[in-house]
Amino acid sequence: MKEKQKIGVISLGCSKNRVDSEVMMGYLTRAGYEITNDPKAADILIVNTCGFIESAKQESINTILEMAAYKTAGVCQKLVVTGCLSERYRKELPSELPEVDLWLGVREYEKLPALLKGTGGAAPAYPWGQRVLSTPAHYAYLRIADGCDNRCAYCAIPGIRGNYVSRPVEELAEEAEALAERGVKELYVIAQDTTRYGFDRYGKAMLPELLQRLNAIPGLVWIRLLYAYPDTLTPQVLDTMAECEKVVKYIDLPLQHADDGVLRSMNRRGNAAHYAALIDELRRRDPAYVLRTTYMVGFPTETEERFEALCRFAQEHPFDRVGVFTYSPEEGTPAEPLGDPVPQEEKERRAAKLMRLQQKISLAFHQARVGKTYDVLVDGADERSGLLIGRTYGEAAEIDGVVAFVPNTQHAPGDLARVKITEAREYDLFGEETKR
Repeated sequence: MKEKQKIGVISLGCSKNRVDSEVMMGYLTRAGYEITNDPKAADILIVNTCGFIESAKQESINTILEMAAYKTAGVCQKLVVTGCLSERYRKELPSELPEVDLWLGVREYEKLPALLKGTGGAAPAYPWGQRVLSTPAHYAYLRIADGCDNRCAYCAIPGIRGNYVSRPVEELAEEAEALAERGVKELYVIAQDTTRYGFDRYGKAMLPELLQRLNAIPGLVWIRLLYAYPDTLTPQVLDTMAECEKVVKYIDLPLQHADDGVLRSMNRRGNAAHYAALIDELRRRDPAYVLRTTYMVGFPTETEERFEALCRFAQEHPFDRVGVFTYSPEEGTPAEPLGDPVPQEEKERRAAKLMRLQQKISLAFHQARVGKTYDVLVDGADERSGLLIGRTYGEAAEIDGVVAFVPNTQHAPGDLARVKITEAREYDLFGEETKR
């Protein structure tokens, strides 16, 4: 019997790209290939790249070169590059990276099995719920749309992924049901702009209806909303979140900045007053909400005064969690003509200052949780300390901190434990399991 060819897949970038990798692996396994995590053992290596910002592009190039070495150091016969970098620089890269045998864009994954076998054509479509999960078995991502219509001045995504395209509600419900049947307990609802879901396909907001459908699926415990935009996070969406007991009180709300002048030049909708009112409304609706955002510093129109305005906003309208990024100029974006006047050292100084402010804010929010008891979804164990590692509804996997706790019984990943918080730090919480 002929041994199956082994394929190693390296997925870079965001969770949306990760879903692409999982769909791709689904096509490959159905075509008779075996997935391996060991690049030395792979007959074929695939790098699913990110091309969003300069640092991501460089990481993609470095990873491609690293994997190319296995064509001589391992058993690799073919190196394939897919994803955003491949889509964005399809004409330029083949001559610069001759080590790569096959280049594919972001919408060609179904062609991969036939191209590898040399037969041509595309594989039959199959339910996304049959994709090969790269996450732990108890959580998964549900990508509800591709592309973006926002046209933020700094962003290359619309040029790579195209316009916003919502997936059908029925298709998403079927995928979520299939994931739940496979043991997924926590579902991450994602898109470039999650709260815009439905406008293009149905002519109206459909996120509330989708959340209701997902909430009714047996087996799911938590449904988490990422990448909600402030202009489409409507009272209807918030009312639905409150009505659906599985939708956790956690909102990722990427603001990017809070100075009106910078926001205008970024082509971001809304202004600081609108953002402040929304944050206040969320806190008023339920103080238990855990809020996360991202800020960008060093945009070409960000003066020192405008940066200080951002710092004041961050203190006066605090988020529980904040990620801070420095601006990276990207060719072909509307911001490219603005140049890059803020020196890199100054960008990093601003990012460090904002993060120092946020660390104090995050610590205060965490300290307010000490003495309270929460359901914690178990992710695994720390073998050295004997503590179990998990998350409350307030921590998203892979981007937020964790809860480390002393267990009073055995748990497997995906179990829920009742944990009393006993200690708080800037990023992580510590506790002890109590009786349910």
